Amino acid sequence: MRIKDIEWTRGPGESFWFEIHVNPLVRGDNTILGVSVVFHDVTAARRLLEDLEYANRQLESAYEELQSTNEELETTNEELQSTVEELETTNEELQSTNEELETMNEELQSTNDELQTINDALRERSTELDHVNEFLESILTSLRAGVVVLDLQMRVLAWNRGAEELWGVRRDEAEGEHLLNLDIGLPVAELRHVVRSALSDAAFMDEVKVSAVNRRGRDVRIRVVCSSLRGNGGEPGGAILVMEQQDD
Repeated sequence: MRIKDIEWTRGPGESFWFEIHVNPLVRGDNTILGVSVVFHDVTAARRLLEDLEYANRQLESAYEELQSTNEELETTNEELQSTVEELETTNEELQSTNEELETMNEELQSTNDELQTINDALRERSTELDHVNEFLESILTSLRAGVVVLDLQMRVLAWNRGAEELWGVRRDEAEGEHLLNLDIGLPVAELRHVVRSALSDAAFMDEVKVSAVNRRGRDVRIRVVCSSLRGNGGEPGGAILVMEQQDD
């Protein structure tokens, strides 16, 4: 008989393992003489086996951890691949946006150049208009007669020095005011019909003579020539009143 894995504990924490062989002792006439018991010490082999089993368990655990790590790495790799694709898409979008911005910048630059050209032209035109206005102002100032320019609502657009001399009202006080609201010695109500005619007929021109009181408080006779102020299209754009004091 062979009996395996027999443990003998000799002291605390000290164990030995044996394999026991039991063999019969036979005489020459095949009768049983006795039994031999042989103890084989297999402690070292047992410990090697336990170490091997422990190493196998450790190996299995490490393999499982490695397998789990490998799966995590695969997942991470997939996520990284997805992130790379997203970054590539984002890069393409940014590239497209950059091209659009470059196009817009070129268009804005072109528009800016055009606006600069327009601005230069407007500046030149403004300078020309200033010269024309100065010229017209010089003409109006040089006229001894009183000159009043009205818009279509009969508001005063221009009031020259001759009008100031006649009625004692400064230019800044008269401009923007309605003709019929001016508190001057001229009976403006008597001019309403000719002014309205000038505002409706671009070819209209007429004169009237009225009695008035000048800025010195003297009674005077005033000759008023009223004509239409024609616009660029030939339509009435206002009225012009030229007022002269008549000698007695």
